[in-house]
Amino acid sequence: MSKKLLPVTIISGFLGSGKTTLLNHILKNQVGLKTAVLVNEFGEIGIDNDLIIEGSEDMIELNNGCICCSINGELLNTVSKVLERREKIDYLIIETTGLADPLPVAMTFAAGDLREKVRLDSIITVIDGENFDLKINNTSVAYSQILYGDILLLNKCDLVNEERLKKVEKFINKIKKEPRILRSINSEVGLQTIMSIGLFETDIFKYDKDQDKENVEENSHDHSSHSHDHSSHSHDHSSHSHDHSSHSHDLINNIEGFTSVSYETFEPFSLRKFQYFLDNQISQNVFRAKGILWFMESERKHIFHLSGKRFSLDDEEWTKEKSNKIVLIGKNLDHQTIKNQLSSCRFNSD
Repeated sequence: MSKKLLPVTIISGFLGSGKTTLLNHILKNQVGLKTAVLVNEFGEIGIDNDLIIEGSEDMIELNNGCICCSINGELLNTVSKVLERREKIDYLIIETTGLADPLPVAMTFAAGDLREKVRLDSIITVIDGENFDLKINNTSVAYSQILYGDILLLNKCDLVNEERLKKVEKFINKIKKEPRILRSINSEVGLQTIMSIGLFETDIFKYDKDQDKENVEENSHDHSSHSHDHSSHSHDHSSHSHDHSSHSHDLINNIEGFTSVSYETFEPFSLRKFQYFLDNQISQNVFRAKGILWFMESERKHIFHLSGKRFSLDDEEWTKEKSNKIVLIGKNLDHQTIKNQLSSCRFNSD
């Protein structure tokens, strides 16, 4: 019976850990499967440009037969909409926001009408080996993401030394008993280690986060050996190409002090002024930022990612009207100050 149910994988992980990069890795390397991806992320949907055929307001068609939907409103409604499509899909992937506890998402699939149609295969939690906070407590979202993750993908292993990785793994072992940890660079692991593995147990709902010394996960195998899938990528290049960042309002309610600042202008930035903003002005409380940038000095579209103190700027051709769209996520941010600073980056600003 369960083999007829549509398998679902939830990708979880804190801000900037590499969730979208993992999603792109899966989409590029899944052979012969039609996958639906549901994304509920800040800014725009981060699917690599070479995968996209065409897009509408809330759905992108991909060249490998897969589709990508933006979660507008209730997750349950979006899933139902995908399941009602004429074209049959073989797999469903949910990419949560960096500030989401994966348990409520998992419960959507473990209860109600969806139990007859889908089965939750696993929760994959991506962990940023470089920026992971070793002081998180059991009330935080990051703690829950580890606690409820069936597979923990310790990412960015090329950016830190072995001592740091062992510290993170030791911390994880305090939260979970016999965690399944896979090491990765650029979120790349063999798909056979993370897809269609049937790890999720509905018993997970019985666990009490306050009793983390007790048996928080039923593991029948010891899968804590490390998968060193060391491909030669050095950056998190999850090129964003579908414009969904036109939200002028702030996108998060205050979650543990986290807020997001969204900024958009149809005037170009000065590269020198934006560099000054990154070097001298950006708040230390900004944990994650991403956007599409237009510089007066360049004809290209620039895709901007910032995670911790590290940022990347990739470029590609413009296919739509030029503009600057950027979202910054952090703790206790002064929204107006950040918007003023970004306004000062405009080429024609004083």
